[in-house]
Formats: sequence, structure tokens, C-alpha cells
Amino acid sequence: QVQLVESGGGSVQAGRSLNLSCAVSGAAYVTHSIAWFRQPAGQAREGVAVIVYNAGPAYADSVKGRFTISRDRVTNIYSLKMNDLQPEDTGIYYCAASRDVWITGAYETWADVQRYTDWGQGTQVTVSS
Repeated sequence: QVQLVESGGGSVQAGRSLNLSCAVSGAAYVTHSIAWFRQPAGQAREGVAVIVYNAGPAYADSVKGRFTISRDRVTNIYSLKMNDLQPEDTGIYYCAASRDVWITGAYETWADVQRYTDWGQGTQVTVSS
């Protein structure tokens, strides 16, 4: 059984940084892609970053150069380092796991919420101008 627990959200001013963590159990790097999604109030959930199973990271264009996703091999914690945060980064951030073998680094594959079967409870990130 896959479990994901997010932590690290909060409220910051524009230009500051936050680190999010997703503690993953029951899912291995060689079998599962782990992604971060976010959902602004009243909007659809959107992909932010992913570590594709047995491969590497990929990012949404809106966060490239500002966000970094990484994996701790010992603890199996997936982190999202967010720099230069902007008000449009505000939303609930979720981590999710997928065993879909067709996920690649192409955004249209890894950012498809339908491909993810397990989700964390979410953590709020609020960025003020």
C-alpha cells in the first residue's frame, strides 16, 4: 500500500523560498513516478515537477529554473525546493505516485492526474506580493 505524506507548506512573501517534503512508503524509484501537483483555489490541479520512475526529473515550464525536485535514496523522501516564489505559485500542493509505465519526461504524460493512483493530503502554500 502506497502512502504519501506532505509537509513544509506555509505563507511567504514573493521572492522567498520554501521546501516541501513528501515522505513516500510502499513505492520504489524503479517502479513509481512521484510527482508534485498544485491546485489554486477554484482551478484544476496542475503538474509542477516529477521524478519519472527509473529516470530523472521534469518540470512544468512555469517553474523551470525556480523549483528543484529531488529524492533522498535512504529515506525515500521526495523534496520540492521552491525559490523565487510568486503569487501565482499559491495553492495546495500534493504529491502523487504512479506505476504507469507510459509516463515520460513529456509534460502531457506525467502531468495527467488520471495516471496517478495514490495522493497525499496536500499542503498549503501561500505567496503574497
